[in-house]
Amino acid sequence: MSDQPLVLALATDNDPQLAMLSSVPHVVGATFDDVASSVADAEAILHWSGSRETLRQVFLVGPKIRWIHSRNAGLDNLLFPELIESPIPLTNGSGVFSQSLGEFALAAILFFAKDFRRMLRNQRSQQWEQFDVDEISTQTVGIVGYGDIGRAVATRTRAMGMKVLALKRHAPAGGDPLIDQFYAPPQMHEMLSACDYVVVAAPLTIETRHLISDAEFAAMKPSAIVINVGRGPVIDQAALVRALAAKQIRGAGLDVFEHEPIPKGDPIWSLENVLISPHTADHTSTWLNQAMQFFVEQYERFRNGKPLENVVNKHLGY
Repeated sequence: MSDQPLVLALATDNDPQLAMLSSVPHVVGATFDDVASSVADAEAILHWSGSRETLRQVFLVGPKIRWIHSRNAGLDNLLFPELIESPIPLTNGSGVFSQSLGEFALAAILFFAKDFRRMLRNQRSQQWEQFDVDEISTQTVGIVGYGDIGRAVATRTRAMGMKVLALKRHAPAGGDPLIDQFYAPPQMHEMLSACDYVVVAAPLTIETRHLISDAEFAAMKPSAIVINVGRGPVIDQAALVRALAAKQIRGAGLDVFEHEPIPKGDPIWSLENVLISPHTADHTSTWLNQAMQFFVEQYERFRNGKPLENVVNKHLGY
C-alpha cells in the first residue's frame, strides 16, 4: 500500500462534502466509465452514493483494491456475492447517525405517551378537553436489535427512568448497565408481551426480513406502540397496517418503510394512530459532514496500517 492510497469516490451527486476529501487522493465518478481510467491504481473505494452495480463493476476489475467503505449503515442494498466472499474488508457508517435515531425513538415514545396528536387536533378545533396521559418512567421499552442504534435508544430511555429490555443474538457476558434484561431471538414473543413500546433497530438480513409480522403483533399488548428506526422490511408492513387498523396495537412511529417513498393511496397514510417520518430521522444539518469526516478518519487509519473501525461481517450483513 502506498503512502497516499488512491480512493475511488462513487457519488451520483456533486455533494459539497466531497470537498472534504481535499487531503485524500481521490477520483469522483457516478459510473464505471467516469472512473475507469483510475481503477487500476485505486486501493480503496468510498461508496458515497449510487448503485450497487457500479460498485460491483469497479470492485471486480480493481486489482489493488484493499478496502471498501459505505457511507450508510444499512448494507442490504449494497452487498453482492463476490464482495461477501472476498477477504477485502468492508466498513460502514454505523454509529455516525445513531444519536439522532435514538432521539427520534424517544420523541415517538413521548408523542404517544402524551397524546400530542390529540392536543394538536383540539388546538385546531379550539376545544378545551382534559385527558389522561402516560408517565413513561413507569413503562417498559423493548429494543429489537441491540447494536449501535439500540444503545442510543437505551441511553435515552434509561435516562427517562424506563425499564429497558433488549433482543440480541448474543448478550454481553458482563451484562449492560442500560439493559434490565436481555432476550435471545427464540424468546422474542416473551419480551414483546412485556413491552409498552417496541423499538425496532435491527439491520435487514435474510433472517430479519419480516421479523415482526402477524404473530409478533398478536404477542404484544393492545396498548403497545411500535417504533421502527432500523430498516423498513424488518416489519411486515401489511401485517402492521392490519394490526393498526384493527386496534390490535395502539400505534406506530415509523421512520422507515417497506416501500419508499410510500405510494400515494397507501392505507398507512390515513391511519390516525401512525406517526410518519419520511426516512429523515437521522438527517440532521450535519449528518453528511459527519459521515464524510468519519471516512477521512478511517482513511488515515487505512493509510497508516491501523485497524479500521466498523468492519462489517459480510456474511451476517452488519
